Amino acid sequence: METGSQTNDTNPLPNPSINNPNGRNPSPNRNSSLSGSSPVWPTIDGPLGLSEEESLSYARRFYKFGFAMLPWLWAINCFYFWPVLRHSRSFPRIRPYVVGSAVGFAVFTVILSSWALTFAIGGERLFGPVWDKLVMYNLADRLGLTGWS
Repeated sequence: METGSQTNDTNPLPNPSINNPNGRNPSPNRNSSLSGSSPVWPTIDGPLGLSEEESLSYARRFYKFGFAMLPWLWAINCFYFWPVLRHSRSFPRIRPYVVGSAVGFAVFTVILSSWALTFAIGGERLFGPVWDKLVMYNLADRLGLTGWS
């Protein structure tokens, strides 16, 4: 008698409790990697993560707080709810907030990168005499804070 698996001629499948540590039988409809259908869990945590209702609340909050000059929350929203972004037909109530976060973060990244590159590459050649008023590294000189007397 075998103790590790329960296979016989009529049931060629292994015992699901051996491969699954929690002992539950994973159905093919509940596992997106097996069936190719939409995922069951909206977060990257899987069953350890949030329920769909909690996920909707968090996704909405991250999306709205991203407009409060915290665009990094949009990146966190996209990362945490990656299964929602990856599968276009899954979680239709959560998806608008996550897609909006992805678009918002992309726009923010383009604006920040273009601003940084403009100042890094252009500098004094691009801005001319106005450059001294735009940069902050000479602020101490302008305010007379460099002398010890």
